Amino acid sequence: MRMIAPDLRGHGRSTWTPPWGIADQVDSLIGVLDAEADGPVVVVGHSYGGAIAMHLAARAPEKVRALILLDPATGLDPARMLEVADLTMRYPDYTDAAEARSEKVHGAWADVAPRVLDEEMAEHLVELENGRVGWRYSVPAVIASWGELARPAVLPPAILPTVLVQAMRVQPPYVTPGLRSALAERLGDNLTVLEMDVDHMVANARPGEVAALIEKLLGHDS
Repeated sequence: MRMIAPDLRGHGRSTWTPPWGIADQVDSLIGVLDAEADGPVVVVGHSYGGAIAMHLAARAPEKVRALILLDPATGLDPARMLEVADLTMRYPDYTDAAEARSEKVHGAWADVAPRVLDEEMAEHLVELENGRVGWRYSVPAVIASWGELARPAVLPPAILPTVLVQAMRVQPPYVTPGLRSALAERLGDNLTVLEMDVDHMVANARPGEVAALIEKLLGHDS
């Protein structure tokens, strides 16, 4: 099984140059698929990536074999997104690595194994010019991304096999009742809904279970 895990625009080692909107992220992903894939693929999207995955499936259905949506974030309350974006703007970095770790451990990464968090920090926590530390992303791009999460959900094609995983410890939930009902109405029997007793970082907390979902959609049950 071959996997491709591109960084989104404004994140990681992809370009940090705008534009950063969902349509632009989809443009970039189509470019990756054109270059790297021989046919339709199983697309796994987490959080904002889940929203982007649904947009990709709606825009280029011939490139998507199935969707796995891991606690996707879309159609969220605009007032809440404004609050989070404002906090990101005012508090974009950390005094040191210990402070960055503490935020993860007491937040969405609470149930992720320490070893996995260590690997994330080694790869993506960087020293900044101001002497503090921050994650390997463009702060303006992340702030723009919070705004994109307030957009109404764009649903995948009705015939597309889709697995929706909701992280049940996330409150208020990213997967809203409205999203669940809209997906159920659109997809019918093509939708599988799983509820996991985890926080938001589903793949990091339950890597084995997520890998099994991917294998099943690829037809390699194990």
